[in-house]
Amino acid sequence: MDKVAWGVLSTAKIGLQKVIPAMQKGRHSRIVAIASRDMARARDAAVRLRIPKAHGSYEALLGDPDIQAVYIPLPNHLHVEWSIKALETGKHVLCEKPIGLDAEQSRELRAAADRYPRLKVMEAFMYRFHPQWIETRNLVADGRLGELRSIQTFFSYYNIDPANVRNKPDLGGGGMLDIGCYCVSLSRFLFDDEPRRVFGVVEYDRKFKTDRLASGILEFEAGTSTFTCSTQLSAFQRVNVIGTAGRIEIEIPFNAPPRKRCRIWHQSTSRVRQIRLPKCDQYTIQGDLFSQAVLNDTDVPTPLDDAVANMRVIDAVFASGRTGTWQTL
Repeated sequence: MDKVAWGVLSTAKIGLQKVIPAMQKGRHSRIVAIASRDMARARDAAVRLRIPKAHGSYEALLGDPDIQAVYIPLPNHLHVEWSIKALETGKHVLCEKPIGLDAEQSRELRAAADRYPRLKVMEAFMYRFHPQWIETRNLVADGRLGELRSIQTFFSYYNIDPANVRNKPDLGGGGMLDIGCYCVSLSRFLFDDEPRRVFGVVEYDRKFKTDRLASGILEFEAGTSTFTCSTQLSAFQRVNVIGTAGRIEIEIPFNAPPRKRCRIWHQSTSRVRQIRLPKCDQYTIQGDLFSQAVLNDTDVPTPLDDAVANMRVIDAVFASGRTGTWQTL
């Protein structure tokens, strides 16, 4: 089958350890080049991952005529800038989440994408493509929980490394942009709606100036979603989806291991059923679905409008944290 030729913009850890190896296993994706501002790092990554070409600058990779699409795992503050530059050189773009630092930036990217209608652009929320989330959404849509009324999400890890990008506010660090974005995204995904108003409580690290603990309430027409995310709590993640006639609990909602069968529990009345999903790599699935959109000239699975809408909610959580008031969307 045809495969899309991909270039990777930077030697970020998530790319080297997760996304590139996963996409190399794909049926419709092949990684042909990687770039770093340090040529030695690019060459080292290319050798270790058996990537044919290395580039010593991002511009050089974007100018490579052999590349059709780019994956961008740069720090958050560079997402929009380099996504637009990639579009301007005729490349399709899969950009890591969050799509930008705020809704204004995301709208800037959407406006740029509108100027290149033949090119595909998508925010890389890989979790949505894992079978456990497809199963969960289908159970909700089929009424197996009755009416969906509440979603509860917790996502945390502990990181106080001052050199880590997540602890640098000027680079787009902080918990909301790194992991809180998942909490917002999944709520909109399952309710299949946008929240009417948002309330947030946000605590900042005095040294790093990044948000280290945030909790939010998203009020939808059908119910509410509550979440807590933190960069300075014990590592934990869990999602509970609760309706009038049942519930679903997702054990490993976000960092689903590729070599392990994930489990979710579906409870209806007094019966609890464990559902074991097949082993898969959600990054492989994401890469192949995007590549198929390129090959077939069809819409990407998650439109850019979704990324803009997610950033609007994140902005509202921050605004509520500053003002102590509900924010209407």
